[in-house]
Amino acid sequence: MPAESSPRRFLVPLIVACALFMENLDSTVIATSLPAIARSFGEDPLRLNLAITSYLLSLGIFIPLSGWMADRFGARTIFCSAIAVFTLSSIGCSAVNGLPEMVAARILQGIGGAMMVPVGRLVILRTVPKSDLVNAMAWLTVPALLGPVLGPPVGGFISTFGSWRWIFLINIPIGILGILLAITFIENAKEARAERFDAYGFVVVSLGVAATMFGFENVGRGILPTQAIVGMLAAGIVLLALYYRHTRTQPSPIIDLSILRIQTFGASIMGGFLFRMGIGALPFLTPLMLQLGFGLTPFASGMITFAGAAGAITMKFAAGPIIRRFGYRPVLLANTFICAFFMAIYGFFTPQTPHLLIIAILLVGGFFRSLQFTSLNTIAFADIPVPIMSRATTLSAVGQQLSLSFGVGIGALLLHMTLVMSGGAHLTARDFSPAYFVIAAISLGSLLFFWPLPANAGDAVSGRVTAPEA
Repeated sequence: MPAESSPRRFLVPLIVACALFMENLDSTVIATSLPAIARSFGEDPLRLNLAITSYLLSLGIFIPLSGWMADRFGARTIFCSAIAVFTLSSIGCSAVNGLPEMVAARILQGIGGAMMVPVGRLVILRTVPKSDLVNAMAWLTVPALLGPVLGPPVGGFISTFGSWRWIFLINIPIGILGILLAITFIENAKEARAERFDAYGFVVVSLGVAATMFGFENVGRGILPTQAIVGMLAAGIVLLALYYRHTRTQPSPIIDLSILRIQTFGASIMGGFLFRMGIGALPFLTPLMLQLGFGLTPFASGMITFAGAAGAITMKFAAGPIIRRFGYRPVLLANTFICAFFMAIYGFFTPQTPHLLIIAILLVGGFFRSLQFTSLNTIAFADIPVPIMSRATTLSAVGQQLSLSFGVGIGALLLHMTLVMSGGAHLTARDFSPAYFVIAAISLGSLLFFWPLPANAGDAVSGRVTAPEA
């Protein structure tokens, strides 16, 4: 595809950011408002967790379909359709009067979310030249990062002073704006696929991903029996193993694992999986530590944890110059150590630690984590040919969802193990330290995949000019 005019290079990421902002805002707002929704339905708040897990299950099932759908019907068509499904199902969520109806509406939302983000990223990759990809991702993620910042206070305000039903209606103007802008500024690019749809592969991998995600999401939470969680994880692993065997004989699998042989993509997915596992545990562990361990109110906890997202926003426009100056490999190697160091520092927080110091550390930690995410999300597509770009975005999205779910599950499991070994009945501040140390070590494991990268890896994306060898 020819290079787009300069304004469109920024407009397209911002349009895609409308969808990402809507999804991130929705997920953080509903988490804050679950107790109010539970009271309205006369349900136990723990049962309302199904409203979140059903959405995650739907994501796991339908993300593998996103790349094929975009190639078959056009990226703009699927992107706009996904926003429409997400918006209409949000209206449905606002109108329900019971848990079964809420779960059904959230499943529909998950179908829209499964298509929005991977296809939105595909739109950017097909529109923006690789040399501008780092800056384009900055324009994409800055609005998207506002969702986790605004979600808790917005959800808390609406649930406290109004009706929880309005938290879903926020999506209506954002969705309409996103659709109108996408129709106006985004081309409906397609990639011809002669092969038949891999129906068997879709069923097996979707169920495998969904079972694995659901199992890890419930590890250590005490909501489901241990036998059910073990059975779910075992089923997920078996299904994913069956899918791997299927890819050995299927010429065009729904998720093409052979793309992992491209070194930059493989390092981003495999190394990024371990790194995101550690990062994925932080949004679960830190609010619990501040509220259960330190005795802070949800509002006070939220006013502290937002610092991480604020730090991430400040990094986005510095990432490009940093990567261009030093190159992807040195940045990934050094920044992995820095990020793991800050994760480990969280384990030394106590109820007596000054809140300003905690905020400062979260702010700086968020800054460097954002640099790592930008590096991983852009080097992944540095060497991907255009005809298989949709397959790469699908595999990348599946890997990211699985790694974040694994992170939450491991964080919950570590807390449970610490509580059992200490013999306590309730979590205390000191019970969180081992979890932070372990997830920091897991993130360091990503170095095994970043170290073999060549010195000039990703230079076509970063714009870095490597000196010729003598």
